Amino acid sequence: MSEADEAIKVLVVDDQELFRRGLTMLLGVESGIEVVGEASDGLEGTQLAAETVPDVVLLDVRMPKRSGIEACAAIKETVPSAKIIMLTVSDEEADLYEAVKSGAAGYLLKDSSIDEVSQAVRVVADGQSLISPSMAVKLIDEFKQMAKPEKQQLPGFRLTERELEVLRLVARGMNNREIARQLFISENTVKNHVRNILEKLQLHSRMEAVMYAVREKLLEIP
Repeated sequence: MSEADEAIKVLVVDDQELFRRGLTMLLGVESGIEVVGEASDGLEGTQLAAETVPDVVLLDVRMPKRSGIEACAAIKETVPSAKIIMLTVSDEEADLYEAVKSGAAGYLLKDSSIDEVSQAVRVVADGQSLISPSMAVKLIDEFKQMAKPEKQQLPGFRLTERELEVLRLVARGMNNREIARQLFISENTVKNHVRNILEKLQLHSRMEAVMYAVREKLLEIP
């Protein structure tokens, strides 16, 4: 397989032309990353995603014609394999919650360095979620507020103690490598635990698993 075949295909969607073009140019020279297209609004981004089938979509939260949140949900429906990183100037809780609910795998502030952006692309392409510890805390707080007594049913499954440990560390914003180091296990073992957790919860992403666990009070996070 050639290097081009192995490259992570990225679509950039942002209505700010200078930012979009700059990001496209900078990512274009990154090893193992290929920018397959760019769009200036959510509607065009959704159409282009269907045509290019990218591995990762960098998607601005606020755009004309179709917002980033709406585009995120539409792209996930059209190209389920695409991993979406939301780009924003804001770390407001509402944006974060809506992005995750719409299927985003990551949430990145626009003042992030190109190294942080390229690393984020690689992390989500590998099937991990990308969220800073501070944002993870906000997300968890949001779901604690949303938890309602009538929803506290006993789930029809049990997570093992090790799976709960992994889930707690995911909730703190740790990636697989950091979790492996913390628990003195291999990165591959962490991936297996995360996969088992998602299967048991019948969910599609790490962040969805954390949200469900907090809502159902399956783990205590201070």
